[in-house]
Amino acid sequence: MIRLSKGLLLGCELFLSSIIHLLFGFYIFSTAVAADLSQSLIGSTRPSNTNEETRIRESIYELREANASSSTKSVPPIVLVHGIFGFGKGRLGGLSYFAGAEKKDEFVLVPDLGSLTSIHDRARELFYYLKGGRVDYGEEHSNIYGHSRFGRVYEKGHYPEWDEDHPVHFVGHSAGAQVVRVLQQMLHDKEFAGYDDTSEDWILSLTALSGAFNGTTRTYYDGMRPEDGRSLKPICLLQLCRLGATIYDWLDIAWLKNYYNFGFDHFHMSWRNTGLSGLADLLLCYSGPFATGDWILPDLTIQGSIKINAGLQTFKNTFYFSYATKMTRHIRGVTVPSSFAGTHPLLLIRVMQMCRWRYPAYLPLPYKGYRDEDWEDNDGALNTISMTHPRIPVEHPSCLVVHDSDCHPLQPGIWYYKILEGDHIFFILNRERAGVQFDLIYDSIFRNCRKHIFRTSHQPTLPNQTPS
Repeated sequence: MIRLSKGLLLGCELFLSSIIHLLFGFYIFSTAVAADLSQSLIGSTRPSNTNEETRIRESIYELREANASSSTKSVPPIVLVHGIFGFGKGRLGGLSYFAGAEKKDEFVLVPDLGSLTSIHDRARELFYYLKGGRVDYGEEHSNIYGHSRFGRVYEKGHYPEWDEDHPVHFVGHSAGAQVVRVLQQMLHDKEFAGYDDTSEDWILSLTALSGAFNGTTRTYYDGMRPEDGRSLKPICLLQLCRLGATIYDWLDIAWLKNYYNFGFDHFHMSWRNTGLSGLADLLLCYSGPFATGDWILPDLTIQGSIKINAGLQTFKNTFYFSYATKMTRHIRGVTVPSSFAGTHPLLLIRVMQMCRWRYPAYLPLPYKGYRDEDWEDNDGALNTISMTHPRIPVEHPSCLVVHDSDCHPLQPGIWYYKILEGDHIFFILNRERAGVQFDLIYDSIFRNCRKHIFRTSHQPTLPNQTPS
């Protein structure tokens, strides 16, 4: 009877979570389509421009392009990197993942990376987005995970002069922050074929907004097995996500994928390549990214994050900042949501569940010193302990910032972090939700990039030791 009741409760929770996620996804997609249709209708009802008007408009556009080009000579770009299920400039019509924050500076880039692809694959895509050329996922990695070595082609990089003398600022939301860390390690290890001069000093600063550094217990609620942090439970939210993404990629409808792309093109899952038998293999998890584990969710488990972090360093010449978020508070020793009305419906159920997370007693602890209570504070998607700075399997240098004076003068090689009240999507998609805090946060980030973070010399970096 108890088992039946528990099963019914889990079934109801899965049904409710699925409906909420589907409705939210439909809302985002339909908003983008409606905005595009509205613009098209407005354009079609306007009177035709005269040749003089067209010439003036083109001149203004060329002037803006020239100004933007000249700005690249004096300031490094700020690159905004989206998280899981995210999108960059050019996807979903004119919708902005960062809620228009990119308009706050004259030289901001917003790359479109795979929304469900692995941290490794996204880091490789980010490199070629900036430098240009054909995305190379690496021969060894591609052979292990069964996809093409090469991906899309960037005819012209968005910042082809990128090097140690022309470094870049990165701002990453959620998994986007971990993507940048992996990219920086790849630059240090010179892993890009044909580029023998890369180094960690190509990255001037990394700022994380709700950064996914140490994994999240939400992955287990969504369906990842805590036994291995890689396989899925038979019935769970992620299974529905897997089926939906597989069918979406197999159908390969061009106009849909122009709006939104999960990023699995290098797996060649289209019906043109696989046919009906291939679809069956994909759905049964005999082939594709979900069969090999080369997608983002295994990277976001605690086990997956430990594996990734074991090979990553915090570098001595790079400035690091982190804004961790939480929607919880403590009442008489019990962790509870801090606000029901202020938490997005997409995240509310998970906030409550993650407050009560307990690592399965029949499994060995994921790392030395693990405590369940450390992982209770969360923002509905990530645990707050995961967002402050890299801390497992080893603790990296860090400094909690309560007042801005705590981090002046700024020192490279240290993770300065703040803990803010807000859920996981508080600073993206809808700036009205965050209100004045939206401008305060992004103005502070961009001000740091433009006024306070600069490299005074280009002397070789001393060999970095793994933080202890």
